[in-house]
Amino acid sequence: MFPREVIWGLFFVFQISIGFMGNSLLFMLCVYIFLDKNHVKKPIDLICVHLTSVNALTILFKLIPDIVSSFGIKHFLDDVGCKATLYIYRVTRGLSICTTALLSGYQAITISPVHSRWAWLRSKLSICIYSSFLFFWITNMLIYSYIIETVEADHNVTIVGLEYSTLHCQTNHLRQNHSVAFGSVVIIRDLLFVILMVWSSLYTVNLLYKHHQRAQHIHSPSLSPQSSPEIKATHTILLLVSCFVFFHCSNNFIVFYLFHKPEKNSRLKRIIGIFSSCYPTVCPFVLLKNSKITSRLTSSLSKLRIIFS
Repeated sequence: MFPREVIWGLFFVFQISIGFMGNSLLFMLCVYIFLDKNHVKKPIDLICVHLTSVNALTILFKLIPDIVSSFGIKHFLDDVGCKATLYIYRVTRGLSICTTALLSGYQAITISPVHSRWAWLRSKLSICIYSSFLFFWITNMLIYSYIIETVEADHNVTIVGLEYSTLHCQTNHLRQNHSVAFGSVVIIRDLLFVILMVWSSLYTVNLLYKHHQRAQHIHSPSLSPQSSPEIKATHTILLLVSCFVFFHCSNNFIVFYLFHKPEKNSRLKRIIGIFSSCYPTVCPFVLLKNSKITSRLTSSLSKLRIIFS
């Protein structure tokens, strides 16, 4: 075992610790607020619970096998283990993409003006949440059922050509027609949800900017524009979408390059593991940075303190 592999392993341990801690914290906050009888149940709480759950699963099922492999334990997964690990990772990663787009769309509909063409969707948001989750789960589970047929454990065989491989798994044989169809479906799904996410985020930012411009004519000029909630919310939305687009596109580019590379590089495989886990890792901290969740939790705790004091 080379020292550089230990460094990779330690970095994976650090990333999984930060990511799992952040998602667990946000998950507990959302669950507490969702179960708190003093607050009205909002769909955004349920969306955040779902998002943090799939993000945590994505990090665990991607990084734990990479950590074990980086510390010198090779071929610890058999064919069934590889199929299960990679399948759950890919499904939860797809669910993270879909749920982030849903969260962005929810925000856009929530702040849309009363006369907006999207205003009629507000009363249907609560009903659409559960059906959307069900649609996301069924769609992603069906898409990645292809993995169950093609993935097997790494048998220490040098892979050359158009083959998909990780540190511990590889494809047994990719039929050209089936692989093209599978890749096309994944690309279409990604494009649809990324376009929805970017469009709704830009729509939200545009509404917040117009609201801020109108508020400047009403509020005192001595107020700092940097402290306005509209600007903070705009920064949060832009940061979340920018992080997703950057890490998702970077990861897909490296995967595409490695897939077509004649010889598979273990360093690139580890870099893929890092990039694929970056968004699930930073997502909860971006949401907590400027979120009503934190303020609502503080309000609930203050009420409890008053009751028991």
